[in-house]
Amino acid sequence: MVPPSSSMDPSPPPSWFTPKRLLIIFCVINMINYVDRGAIASNGVNGSSETCDDKGICKSGSGIQGEFDLTNFQDGLLSSAFMVGLLVASPIFASLAKSYNPFRLIGVGLSVWTLSVAGCASAFSFWFIAICRMLVGVGEASFISLAAPFIDDNAPVSQKTAWLAMFYMCIPTGIAVGYVYGGYVGGHFHWRYAFWGEALLMLPFAVFGFLVKPLQLKGFSPVESKKALASVETVSSVTDDSKASKLDGRMLVGGDGIIGDKLSKTSKSESIHNILNQLSRFAKDMKVLLVDKVYVVNVFGYIAYNFVIGAYSYWGPKAGYNIYHMKSADMLFGGVTIVCGILGTISGGFILDRMGATISNAFILLSGATFLGAISCFSAFCLRSLYGFIVLFAVGELLVFATQAPVNYVCLHCVRPSLRPLSMAISTVSIHIFGDVPSSPLVGILQDHINNWRDTALILTSILFLAAGIWFIGVFLHAVDKSNDGSQPVSTPRITSRKPLLDGNVDESLCEV
Repeated sequence: MVPPSSSMDPSPPPSWFTPKRLLIIFCVINMINYVDRGAIASNGVNGSSETCDDKGICKSGSGIQGEFDLTNFQDGLLSSAFMVGLLVASPIFASLAKSYNPFRLIGVGLSVWTLSVAGCASAFSFWFIAICRMLVGVGEASFISLAAPFIDDNAPVSQKTAWLAMFYMCIPTGIAVGYVYGGYVGGHFHWRYAFWGEALLMLPFAVFGFLVKPLQLKGFSPVESKKALASVETVSSVTDDSKASKLDGRMLVGGDGIIGDKLSKTSKSESIHNILNQLSRFAKDMKVLLVDKVYVVNVFGYIAYNFVIGAYSYWGPKAGYNIYHMKSADMLFGGVTIVCGILGTISGGFILDRMGATISNAFILLSGATFLGAISCFSAFCLRSLYGFIVLFAVGELLVFATQAPVNYVCLHCVRPSLRPLSMAISTVSIHIFGDVPSSPLVGILQDHINNWRDTALILTSILFLAAGIWFIGVFLHAVDKSNDGSQPVSTPRITSRKPLLDGNVDESLCEV
C-alpha cells in the first residue's frame, strides 16, 4: 500500500511562481479573451454588408460580413458561436481536472484558443470561421473553469475577494479595448490582422502552460503521486494475474500466456470501464452541487441577474435612443458600462474583504447592492430628463456590477476544493443558457407585443428585484465555508496498466512500496 502521507505532502512551488505574478498572468489572459469578444463585434472587424441605393450604385461591404456576404442572421451567429464550445467544454475540463493537472489543462485550452483564432484569421468561408469561433469557446472553457480556483488558492486571506475582483474587472475592460483594437486594426489594415494579433499575444501563455513546472490546485493529487499509484497498481495487477494462472491449474512459465491472453481481451473493457468511471464520478459530483442549497440559491440569483445584464448590453442603446432620442446611444451606454463595470467590480471585492469575506456577508452584499441598483435603474427609466437618467443609471450600474466578485466567491467557497472547477463551470453554463442567451430574444418579443420601450425597460429592470430577493434568501441559509475541507487530495481514478513487469525491470522503489 502507498502510505497516505505520500499523496498529502505538498510539493514545493515552481521557481517562477509568486502569487502576484500568477494574478498578473491570469488577468492578462482574461483580458485577451475578452479583447477577442470586443474585436469581433467592432465595426472594423465585423464590418457591414454591401449596400445599393435607388440609382443602382452599390457600396462594397467591409469586414467579415462584407467579405463573406453574410446575412444579418449569419453575422449574429458568429458573435455567439463561441458560446457553443464554451458551454459544452466547461464541464468536461472541470471533470478532467481530477485526472490531469489543472494547470496543464489551462495550457491545452489556451493552445486550442490560439490555433482557433489563427483559423479565424485565415478563414475562407462562413462555415470555417463559424467552426473556429466554436473552438475559441472550447479553448476559453478550460481557463474559465480553472483560473478562479488558482487565484483563490494563492490570494492573501484578507484580500481573496479583491483579487477575484481584479480578475473579473478584465471582462468590461477587455471588451472595451477590443472595440477600439478591432476598429483601429480593421479600419487601417484588414480584419484578419486583428485575429493574427490576438493569436500572437496568446501564444506565449499557451507555451508557458506546457513548458513551466505546473502549479498544484488545492484538493487535487500531485501528478507524481498519480504516477506512483498507477505503477503500484500495475505491479499488483501482474501479481494477481500470475496467481490466477496457478489457481487455474494451467501453469505457464511466469503466467505469461494467460497474461497475454488477458491483455487482448481486457484492453477494450478497461477503456470502457475508465470512461464509465469518469461519467459516474461526474454524476456524483453534480448531485453534490444540486443538493447544496447555498450553491443553488447563489446560481439562481446569478441567472436572474445575468438575464437583465445580457438584455441591457444588447437592447440598452436602442431603448435609450427611442426613449430619450440620444444621438450617440452606443457611445453613452458603452462608456457608462465600461466605467461602472470597472469601478463597481473592484469596489465589490474590496467592500466584501472589509466586511469580512464570509458566505453570509457575500449574500448580504449581493442582495443589498442588487436591490439598491435595481431601484436606481428603475427610477432612471421613469425619468423624463436625459441627464437625470444618465446619473441614476450610472449609479445603478455601479451597484449592480459590485456583485461580480462576491457571487464568484460564494461559488468557490460553498463547495469542497475538489469541486471548485465544476462549480465554476456549471455556474457559467447556467447563467448563459438560462440568463443572457434567451433574454435578448425574449425582451424583443415583449417589445413587439407592447411596443413601448420605456415599459419594456421597466419590466426588464424589475427582474433585478427578483435576483436581490433570491440572494437575500441566502443570508438565512446555514452556510459553511468548505474551502479548507477535504485537505486530503482526491483519489486518483483507477488507471491500471496490464503491461507485464516480469522481465526483471521493476524499479526498486516500487518493490519497497
